[in-house]
Amino acid sequence: MSRRVLVTGAASGLGAALVAAFRARGDEVLATDRVAAEGIDLVLDITSDADWAAAVEAVRERWGGLDVLVNNAGVAGGGRVDRCTLEEWQWITDVNLFGLVRGTRAFVPVLKEQRSGHLVNVASLAGLVHPGGMGSYNATKAAVVAFTETCGHELASYGIRASVVCPSYFRTNLMDSMRGSDEAVGRLVAGLVERSEVTADDVAAAVLAGIDAGEDVIVPDEAARQAYFLKWADRPAYDAIMREQAAKLRAAGS
Repeated sequence: MSRRVLVTGAASGLGAALVAAFRARGDEVLATDRVAAEGIDLVLDITSDADWAAAVEAVRERWGGLDVLVNNAGVAGGGRVDRCTLEEWQWITDVNLFGLVRGTRAFVPVLKEQRSGHLVNVASLAGLVHPGGMGSYNATKAAVVAFTETCGHELASYGIRASVVCPSYFRTNLMDSMRGSDEAVGRLVAGLVERSEVTADDVAAAVLAGIDAGEDVIVPDEAARQAYFLKWADRPAYDAIMREQAAKLRAAGS
């Protein structure tokens, strides 16, 4: 059955891959992004309450309702505890957490009215495991994981599901949004992204499979699954790896 889907951050990267994957299976998709671009149906800045209100109105006019809201838009950031500024913390929180919360708050009344729907929130493996030098990013993504679980519990009686997506590093242009005064962290993360063999299309396919399977936590790639499993199966080994990675930051830049 065809679903009515809205995807944020759809101009490129995972957002564009998700739009293509949904449409390939016959779903109707409203592709949104904060700036007008080829393939974008609606301009939507996720930090704007007015833009979210307009998106709800556009969905009501086009379809009368919504089956899947994909909160995908986000930015990259980070920095060691004493280097990431409060301004950087505010920026990444406004986008990665409050942008998603705004969208959820805007559309939940629609989903409650129809007593159905699926919230799909794109977090990161950083929401489940927490490498050094990424405190602000880790915190926002962990909050997305917690918020999604809360929504799933709170909205279940209305027939609404909630899933969170937690991929590890994959090849995308997310690094174009990377902001932070700790340049050593930026270089380290960029290297991990560049070396990944996982593509946005790979992640998108796994996301749709997870949605169809009704998974609450979608961990779409093997590297992410291994890291998440290690944390719970062998915490000392996990801590040792995380601390070794953090030590590389000191070597990369004092």
